[in-house]
Amino acid sequence: MEFASYLAGERWSDHPACTHPLLAALARLVNDNTTDESRSRLIHLVPSIIGLTSTDLRVDAHIALRCATTALPVAAAERQLALAVSVLAAEEMLARLNGVPPGRLSPRSQEAMDQVPQAAAQARRFSRAAKITEKGFRRYAAPNAVQLAVVGIVQACIEDPDTMLRDLLTAAIDDCSRLIQDTGTTNPAVPLPVAQPAS
Repeated sequence: MEFASYLAGERWSDHPACTHPLLAALARLVNDNTTDESRSRLIHLVPSIIGLTSTDLRVDAHIALRCATTALPVAAAERQLALAVSVLAAEEMLARLNGVPPGRLSPRSQEAMDQVPQAAAQARRFSRAAKITEKGFRRYAAPNAVQLAVVGIVQACIEDPDTMLRDLLTAAIDDCSRLIQDTGTTNPAVPLPVAQPAS
């Protein structure tokens, strides 16, 4: 992120204005939790995050959803409930912002939840009782989803967490690129994932 601030002509900072704050947070977490050997492979992503910024809460929701759905199937059991709740919170926020009925999941979310049925059932019970505000989602729920996901991947019993982290960051950048125009406004022409009924 410091290199991004330099390339964007900003003051040297790991919180540059040229990148969406939550995407920048994900980039910092991936960088900090990647081995020295793999960290050098992140540098080519830097130019692609410059200019990706918007105040549209849907961007936060898509980043949180990408992180939570990626980590949920591989995370340890003690992290699965929180990640499943994060999936449902992001889906609910997207439904609210897009003016569609809540309670439906995108195919990626449904696939992730299906892999952890016990945590998914607990998360649905919890989510029915807890309603989140847009302010609370942006300030707490979305950043927590990103942090939980990175830690969940780092501590997962998988062969190559570095590659999974890099792929997660790349996918989040691609999601943001589809949602954000160079001017920093959300592109209304970008289709959102078709949601399926939650089971």
